[in-house]
Amino acid sequence: MRVRTLLTAALLALVPAAARADVKPHALCTEGMVLQQKAKVHIWGTADKGEKVTVSFRGKEASATADDNGKWLVSLESGEAGGPLPMTIAGKNKLDYKDVYVGEVWVCSGQSNMQWSVNQGSQSDKESATSAPANPMLRMFTVPRVPQAKPVDNIGGTWVAAKPDTVGNFSAVAYFFGRDLQKTLKVPVGLISTNVGGTRAEAWTSQAALDAHPEFKFEHENFAKALEAHKKDPDKVKNPLGPNSPSALYNGMIYPILNYTIKGAIWYQGESNAGKAYQYRTLFPLMIKNWREDWKQGEFPFYWVQLAPFQAVAKEPGESNWAELREAQTMTLKLPYTGQAVITDLGDETDIHPTPKQPVGERLALIARAKDYGEKIEYSGPVYKDLKVEGNKAVLSFDHVSGGLEAKNIVLVPRDKHKEWRVQPGSAKELLGFTICGEDKKFHPARAEIVGDKVVVTCDAVAKPVAVRYGWAQHPVVNLYNKAGLPASPFRTDDFPGVTAPKK
Repeated sequence: MRVRTLLTAALLALVPAAARADVKPHALCTEGMVLQQKAKVHIWGTADKGEKVTVSFRGKEASATADDNGKWLVSLESGEAGGPLPMTIAGKNKLDYKDVYVGEVWVCSGQSNMQWSVNQGSQSDKESATSAPANPMLRMFTVPRVPQAKPVDNIGGTWVAAKPDTVGNFSAVAYFFGRDLQKTLKVPVGLISTNVGGTRAEAWTSQAALDAHPEFKFEHENFAKALEAHKKDPDKVKNPLGPNSPSALYNGMIYPILNYTIKGAIWYQGESNAGKAYQYRTLFPLMIKNWREDWKQGEFPFYWVQLAPFQAVAKEPGESNWAELREAQTMTLKLPYTGQAVITDLGDETDIHPTPKQPVGERLALIARAKDYGEKIEYSGPVYKDLKVEGNKAVLSFDHVSGGLEAKNIVLVPRDKHKEWRVQPGSAKELLGFTICGEDKKFHPARAEIVGDKVVVTCDAVAKPVAVRYGWAQHPVVNLYNKAGLPASPFRTDDFPGVTAPKK
């Protein structure tokens, strides 16, 4: 009997680990992870069907049994912020973690301006990030950029702590956002970077959400037909699956992380939807609602970056699809627990990826610090409130005046072959970027003056003002700020049909 037992043990030792189906946690639930503090968090993964998996953390245990597909999920209370902390995950095998943290967790998503790494940023960005000492309290997980035709459960990736030799590969906007939060809150911060350059919001939205709207369902149906044709004849029909396929990035990069408890999300995207900016008025809030519903955490905070100035500065007032996209972004502030970082002072005429990224992350962090963490600070520049016409004057009122309005000095700064508008210290003599029209709807450059907490706009060519626009251009040159040093969002007081209105 002893010989048989020894022989059996020896044979089992030769069986590959994969065949024994060891307990395997999801990639997010591995050594170095940051769990959301004071919340019910989930640890999940795969094991043998019917296998009991037990997670031990902070003196408590929770267990689950793997289902028929080998999936298991354990829920437990994370407790107060802290770390490093031990965690044990045990089934037929046992995993002992020693480097688990509890703090604040944020998803950082969008297209290339969110993907853009510290190493790709300005010299000042790189110096600021790489000169900082190692900070184990700030960690990033980068989701592999893999589009999928259907939702998938598993992804690769690891948690990486912020060190001089690692931060270069971090998303720059996410890094500076997280750095400011960690510095202010003095708790661990975990950043889940899930982003792909050149992508539309449709790719980040689930099939169910898209199919609920006829204009988006049609595109999804066309993709499904093309995918089926490829499956039937792969030699003749090209696989249509790509990063911009409807729902492809939701399936491969959002769905697999939905179990992970988060505080909120930051988002930098819109350039790829500018051609259909009016449609973005529906699509963007649809995507946000979709994420909130599927994450099952209620209306978690969702903050985004308004599009930066781009392309040559226009010599005359005109229509602009990028202006219409910025307007669609601003309109989405109607959703609860949302916020917008304005970066009209960070544009580049010839580069769709403006640098630096540090102030972008900092402005997103301002929103979170004010709205989620209770700091008594201003987080927004002036936001248009209403228009009153007094004779030949258009009088504009604003929210977020924060101590008063002011015009900032701005200059055009050469950078290699690029041109960037940058704010300079001191106040300017005049406001820039305002246009005005009468009943003919023809816009003219206008004079604008700060009078108390209002802006008065006039033009000799317009005796009876009907509408005012500010920064309504691909590349607005504007300089209205509040005393907190934050720029005003571009806006228009009219609702005239724009260039993207008929595009579906």
